[in-house]
Formats: sequence, structure tokens, C-alpha cells
Amino acid sequence: MMWSLGSSYKKITKMMVKNATRKMAVGWTKESKRHLSSKMTTAPNTWKNNQSSQILLSPPLVSLDVPEIWGANSNHYDPPSSPKISNVQLATIIDGKAIAEEIRSRVASDVKRMKAYIGKVPGLAVILVGQRRDSQTYVRNKIKACEEAGIKSVMAELPNCCAEEDVMTALLKFNEDPSVHGILVQLPLPEHLDEEKILNMLSLEKDVDGFHPVNMGNLSMRGREPLFVPCAPKGCLELLIRSGMEIVGKKAVVIGRSNIVGLPIALLLQRHHATVTIVHAFTKNPEQITCEADIIVTAAGVPNLIRSSWLKQGAVVIDVGTCPIEDPSSEHGYRLVGDVCHEEALRIASAVTPVPGGVGPMTIAMLLCNTLDSAKRVYRFD
Repeated sequence: MMWSLGSSYKKITKMMVKNATRKMAVGWTKESKRHLSSKMTTAPNTWKNNQSSQILLSPPLVSLDVPEIWGANSNHYDPPSSPKISNVQLATIIDGKAIAEEIRSRVASDVKRMKAYIGKVPGLAVILVGQRRDSQTYVRNKIKACEEAGIKSVMAELPNCCAEEDVMTALLKFNEDPSVHGILVQLPLPEHLDEEKILNMLSLEKDVDGFHPVNMGNLSMRGREPLFVPCAPKGCLELLIRSGMEIVGKKAVVIGRSNIVGLPIALLLQRHHATVTIVHAFTKNPEQITCEADIIVTAAGVPNLIRSSWLKQGAVVIDVGTCPIEDPSSEHGYRLVGDVCHEEALRIASAVTPVPGGVGPMTIAMLLCNTLDSAKRVYRFD
């Protein structure tokens, strides 16, 4: 009898704690959203009023920070509504190429204005080691984009067999050059070079790739603003905002955890108040986790990894993967595909980026933005 009473007491206590926790969580969510809504309509008004002169739509990260408000006065729960999307309706294609062209045009206008007012232009330096065709193509595209935007570009090309000291010498030279505002070390480097050692020598103020530990640390911390956000994640976020996707409170799954894309986009989405889960090669039941997401950003580098069974009806899919696969009918003998099976995603997602033509052009556009921002800081040009 005593055991029965004790067991019943434990069950009742457990239920009371569970209900109280649920009420507190719901209260916290509503209070936080109310505070965020209030903050976004007061403090950021200055940002909104100046939006016409802004190149990007994403606000400063510190403007998004809100206190953790715990409220236990709410006992009402609003279940999420299921998106009403026809099975026949195809997803919207998020045209990264068109959006990138618009951003690059605005960058060019700002560069032209800077030159007219103070006689200066932003400068980007690129260090290319070796003769990898993909790296040469990426660098060529970046140099071309700089020229079109009016940004000065310089390049140090080194042979594959060069010594580490040769790379460091080129890097230090650009660090000290006042006309260079951004430095890009094209990765990957040859195996005999110490990538970490070389990147650590890069000036923090010129780290337009955003991979410096200080920039990554500030990205992860509330109340901090990194000098630069890594280009591909920054482009992904801009695509989400421009596609009209609400991020606050949404479930986001990031597939892949690289320092270049996976980790920084997860941090960036978290700063925008999404509930973020990272899926990687050791994750159990990745399909089950991913199919609950409102937002999916995938950067695994595995062709057609994400099939229809991985997707929730109405999800927004940002595909960062770029994988060459053999295609005899193609001019070059191959074609590029993403991590997502595009044809299947079109019938389930509400919006999806293509490969190519999605995140790729945005990455270059964000590099131009970061270089311009660096020059503006140096010259105190608004």
C-alpha cells in the first residue's frame, strides 16, 4: 500500500512538473517573440529607414539580440498549422543568379560613389597556389566580378611546389598594403603547406572570407558583431530573407558541419532565432530529423543525397552542394548537381535553390560586399 501511494505521488508530481515546464516554455516563446517584434519595430527603425541605401536586406546581428525572458503565465498552446500546398504545385525557384546581379549592381554603385567622393576604391588580393582547374576557375570568376564592380584586384600566383615561406611573404605583403582591403587565400592549398598556420597570418581586418577564429567567435556570441560573415552562409541567409521565409522560431536543419559553410550557417540561423539542428555523417536517422525541418541548408557535397522522403511539405531548401557528375552529352563531359534531388524537391518544397545558379553566384556577391565594407571601415565612408 505504501509503495502504491508512493508510486502515485511520483506520477502526480511528474505530471505537475511536466505541465509547469510546458507552460513556462510556451510563455517564454510568446514573450520572446513579443519582445523581438517590439525590438524589430523600434530600435531597427533606423536600419529600416536607411534600407534604401543598404545593399543587403539582412540587419546587423546585434540588432537581433533579445534577452531570455521566462514567463509562466501562459496556459494556451497554438499548434503549428500545416502549410497548404497543392501536390501539383511546383516549388518556387530561388534565382540566386538574378539576386546576385542586383547586389553586385548596388556594390558597383557604391564603389563609383566612393571613387567620386574620396578618390579611393576597395581592393581585393587573391593568393592562388598550384594549377588546380577548379581553383583557377573560381579565382577567375572572382577577379572578373571585381572588375565589373570597379573593385581593384591583385593576384599572387605561386607554383604547386612553392615553399611555405613564399606564401607567407605574399600574404604579409598584402597585409601591409593600405590599398588592399580584403585578402583571399584560395583553398584548398597543396598538402605540404600548413593551411592553419598560413590563414592565422591573415590580417583580421582583411579577412573577407570570415574564417578567422575571432570572426567565427563573434558570430557565435550574442551581443557581438563579426567584422565579416563567411560568404556562402551570408549568401544563404540573404536568399532566405529575399524569398520571404520567416526564420524566427522555425525548425532549421543544416546538413554538413564544415568550417566554411555548415558551422557558420548554423550559427547565423541561430542568431536569427531559428531552432537549429546539425546533421552530419555520424547522425542517426538523418532522414527522420531532416523531414521535420521548415528550412534545410545542405552542404554535404554528396550528389542527390536529399531525396523526397527527407523533405517536409512546404519546406524551403537551400542547396550549397556543387558536385560534378559524368555526362557524355555535356560539352565538358560533366554537369553540376547539388546535394538535393532537384526534380523531387520541386514537388514537395515551397522554394528551392538550383545548382548551378543558386548559392554560387551569391557567394561571389557576398565577397564583393565584404570587401566594400572593409574599405568603408578604413576610409570611414558611409
